[in-house]
Amino acid sequence: MELKICALGILFNNGKILLGKRSKHRRSYPNVWDIIGGHCETGETPEQTLIRELEEEIGVTPTMFEKIKTLLDPNNGETYHIFVVTNWIGEPTRLQPEEHSRIGWFGIDEASKLELALPEAYVALFTSLEEKETLS
Repeated sequence: MELKICALGILFNNGKILLGKRSKHRRSYPNVWDIIGGHCETGETPEQTLIRELEEEIGVTPTMFEKIKTLLDPNNGETYHIFVVTNWIGEPTRLQPEEHSRIGWFGIDEASKLELALPEAYVALFTSLEEKETLS
């Protein structure tokens, strides 16, 4: 079985993060909130995947981002390269309804209370962003 590698981007601005609610028809993690992103294509780096996925799914081009975590999904064995995106071109818009039923901006506390794809890991990530913002 080929292991899938994904790149996910958390748009972060003024203490708020952008998440997408996965469509109820998605095979994995239907109808829960998730970080925007997707699978790496052959020959793509996670950074290239991040840019492509955010352009395709929400119409933004990340211009400033850094990798903050690599997660192994215990449910499907996929590897997630997670980036925080602090600058981008374009206004986030839901372009692929088959992927996300909606997108929304949330404060860290609010996001942590949502029904999330990987609750424990994501809450820790969101909290680390809040702490990082406090230090800067």
